[in-house]
Formats: sequence, C-alpha cells, structure tokens
Amino acid sequence: MESRENFFIGNKWVSPSSKKTFKVLNASTGDFVAEVPEGQNADIDNAVSAATDAFRDGEWANSTSNARAQIMEKFLSALAKRGEEIAKIVSIQNGMPIGLSTAFEAEYSAGILQYYTEQAKNFDEAFDIRPSQMGKETHVQKIPLGVVAAIVPWNYPVTLAMSKIAPAMAAGCTLVIKPSPGTILDSYILAEAALEAGVPPGVLNWVSADREVGSYLVSHPGINKVAFTGSSAAGRLIAETCGSLLRPVTLELGGKSAAIILEDADIDSFIEGIPMTCLINNGQTCFAGTRILAPKNKYKQISDAVAEMVSSMVIGNAIDPETQMGPMASELHLERVESYISTGKSEARLIAGGSRPKNNSKGWFIEPTVFTDVSNNAVIAREEIFGPVLSIIPFDGEDEAISLANDSDFGLGGSVWSADNDHALSVANKVNSGTVGINGYAPSIGAPFGGVKSSGLGREIGPEAIDNYQVLKSTYIMS
Repeated sequence: MESRENFFIGNKWVSPSSKKTFKVLNASTGDFVAEVPEGQNADIDNAVSAATDAFRDGEWANSTSNARAQIMEKFLSALAKRGEEIAKIVSIQNGMPIGLSTAFEAEYSAGILQYYTEQAKNFDEAFDIRPSQMGKETHVQKIPLGVVAAIVPWNYPVTLAMSKIAPAMAAGCTLVIKPSPGTILDSYILAEAALEAGVPPGVLNWVSADREVGSYLVSHPGINKVAFTGSSAAGRLIAETCGSLLRPVTLELGGKSAAIILEDADIDSFIEGIPMTCLINNGQTCFAGTRILAPKNKYKQISDAVAEMVSSMVIGNAIDPETQMGPMASELHLERVESYISTGKSEARLIAGGSRPKNNSKGWFIEPTVFTDVSNNAVIAREEIFGPVLSIIPFDGEDEAISLANDSDFGLGGSVWSADNDHALSVANKVNSGTVGINGYAPSIGAPFGGVKSSGLGREIGPEAIDNYQVLKSTYIMS
C-alpha cells in the first residue's frame, strides 16, 4: 500500500509542518500498511484558513443551493466509482468485514451524499416574510454557519465523515475534517474524488492528527461549528470547550442499547438478526444492542440459542467475503475488550467465546462472547465495551423490561422484538432512546439519528441535519 506524504488543503496536496507520522496497520494481520503525516497546530491553522477563505470570498460563498447540488452530484459520481477501493481500505484498516464495508462505507455513504444532493436541489433559499409589531415587516432566513470542524472516528470512517460533509455542503458551509489516526487512508480517496469532481478550493480539507491537535481544532477561533462522533468521555470535553466558546456543537456519542425480546417474539428471527442488530462491525458500533433483555420463562432457551449462533460465526480476515466476525480495530482496543471480558467473568456466567481464537495467530481477534445471569447493574451491562460482548439480562413482565432498558446512562439505539408490530411499537414508544428498531435495526438516511443522555446532543442525517449547519437571521424592515 502506498504511503502518503501530504495533507489535502485548499484543493492542493500540502506538505506537513513537521516530520511526525502515523503508521497504519492491518487489523487482520498486524502488518504495516502505510505511513501518513501527523498534523500539528500549524497544519490546522492552514486548513482553517483555506476553509475560511472559501466560505467568505471564494466560489462556494457566492453559490446558490442549486449550484452546490450540481457540484455534489459530480462528487457523488466520483465517490461511487471508488466504492470497491473504499470498502477494501476500510476493512484493512479497522477490521470491518468486507461485505459490511461494501454495504456501509461504499454504498450507504454514497447514499447519504445522494440524499443531501437532492435536498440541496430542493432547498428553499427564499426568506419568510413575517408581520412586524414595530415596523413594516420582518425577513427571516436561514444562512450557513461557516467553517465546520468535523471529527470522525475509526469504526465507520467514511459513513460518519459523509454524515457531516453532505449536510454541511448542502447548507453552504466549508469543512476541516480530522479523521482518526487508525483510519486515515480512506480520507485520501475521498479527497481525490472531491478534486476530480471540481469541489471548489477550501470547501473540503483533511488533516490527520491526534487528540491533542484535535482539541486545538475544536477551540480554534476560526471554527464556527463542531460536529463530533466518538466516545462519551471525549464528547463531554468537546461540549465543555464549545460551551465556554458559545460554539454550536453536535455530538454523536456512545451507547449501550437494549434488545427487548417480548413473550410473543419469534426467537428464530431474533437469532438471525443478531449479527446486524447486536454484533454489527465486530461489535464496534455505537448503536449495537449488546444488552439482550429476555423473558424469564424463555431465558435459558434464548441464552442457549444466542450462544450457539455466535459460536458458529466465521472469524477471519476482514477482506475475506466469508468472514462474519473480523478483528478489533487495534491491539490497544483488543486489550480493552479483553479487560471487560475478564471483569465479566467475575460478575456473570460465560457461556460462549471469551478468548482469542486459536486459528488466528496474527491480528487483533477476539471470539464473540456471551454472558448470562447478568445483572443490569454489572459493569459489563452498564459500560460501553465496543466489542463483540453480549449480556443477557432476565426480566419478568414488560414493565420491568422497559425499566431495565431505560436504566442506563445511554440512550442511542435499541430494538423491540414481537410477532405484533403494534405491540412492539407500544413498547418502543416507552423506551428512552433517540432511535429504536422493530424486529431489527437499521438507520434510515431520511430520518434523524442521535441519542439522549450520555449518547449525545443533536441529530445527524435526515432533513433536520441541515439545520445543524445553519443559523436563523431576522432582518427588520422598519418603513
């Protein structure tokens, strides 16, 4: 794999300000993949300056929403033809099974851009005329906020970047994007697509950097808005900074979602849905339903079925089409997941997995793991593990199931399983969470996504996301 030497700033490949670098490794083998520059404060300054120029004085600043849509359409075309390349490089970097990276990182991310391209085409730039109590009338309009700092995690690097890039572009903003050090190479592919598409200079700028430099970006005086996806701990620090600066921020943070299996649920359907609902992307997904709430009279049946299913999953190299469970994204993260499994063994009963697979001597693999006899107060039931570790918690009656689901610091996802959709919906309506699935779970591009409590602030995707990148302005016509 070719190493990279520059950042993408102002539509140019710009030399970094220092010789510091990140080494990108293959999650499935631990092998060296590529070397990329590590950004410093000076590189952030450069990128913010380019984004500011594009917003204030450049071609983008004076464009109409229809003109932006035309550029976004070309960006979409350039991105779509790179889908196979994007899926492969993401899988190599973070261990996402290639089938999933094709569906999400290639196709779903392109779908997000397509959705906001259509939103931009139909964007109403006219202002509302409202009556004035003190003058003639008032004009109320939505205007773009300005320069956006977009901070993207490693688990879905392209999808979560595009969930910020696309609505911000539709609104007329410009961006400085900081990818995670673990997944940087995909950002170069996106930059090449933007360059081919003729996205104007300074609209999209990429600088890879560590957390310290990321903090500098968040607090930079040239930034008008922050969009962050990551851990709740990091989100709190960003919220604190933005609060002191009175800077708008959206935070898509952690989760500990509950999958509620009602008495009338089809257990076989639930078992078939576990890979996508509870273990998607090797469990490295914020909305994964890692707390399985099972009725006491079916508890053993469900527990045994879950253990049997996860034990049959194919563990292997992320780029192998047969792989269902790839590695953790890094050695450090593997060790973190293992520490939680060790804690779980002292709190509950291990019935599946719990070890590194014997036939994978290289890479950062862990078996999908299931604990039973879990209390909702256990560490493994309360803290986000971000790995393939499931806790099965018993309940007696739907009221207790709802209470257990809501007894969490988080509120991002969740699912309710029942043979009766209306019945499931009545339960879902009582779950305190930003999103809930009925007999499955899959985020919809056309609906807002986000959480409550420690799962974040604000929403991404859906038409409402454009509002995150705009501010209301009232002009009073006095005579």
